[in-house]
Amino acid sequence: MNRARLQVLYRDVIRPALQKELDIKNSMQVPNIIKIVLNVGVKDAVSNSKILQEVASALDLISGQKSIRRNARKSIAGFKLREGMPIGVSVTLRGRRMYEFIDRLVNLALPKVRDFQGVNTTCDRGGNWNLGIQGMDIFPEITDFDVTKKIYGMNISVHTTAKCGDHTIALLKMFGMPFKAVV
Repeated sequence: MNRARLQVLYRDVIRPALQKELDIKNSMQVPNIIKIVLNVGVKDAVSNSKILQEVASALDLISGQKSIRRNARKSIAGFKLREGMPIGVSVTLRGRRMYEFIDRLVNLALPKVRDFQGVNTTCDRGGNWNLGIQGMDIFPEITDFDVTKKIYGMNISVHTTAKCGDHTIALLKMFGMPFKAVV
């Protein structure tokens, strides 16, 4: 079974180092990444459903697997949105694809962001971390700008087994995530 580069790095280097750094007795309690969810909301899909298909194909290229459509949960008259209308696409990455995505995000995509100064260190209570990206065009898979006529943003949600935000940040730092310098 082939493993991703970061998956082997986590097993052999990161987990023992993190266990020592966080002073965790049991190696099974060391934080790990469970899944990564990529989500793109497309407000233009209300008026043109073809746009949603173009964004879905771009997300398929980035993630390496088929994305699913997300429908509106409730109607909002001001946005001309009815319950059940397709409004976005998402992908859940696990295993090898998840580690390959983190590798591409840290080493290829984030360095392409103009005036990049690092990502935020805020996490939610459960130890999960979110990142909003202005445009999907920072990923190397999106080489042709005809894939999406308009640049759409994307939310990346990293779900971990960490009990607190400090452990999540320590885990992601070990993977090479470039966080903002704390002043």
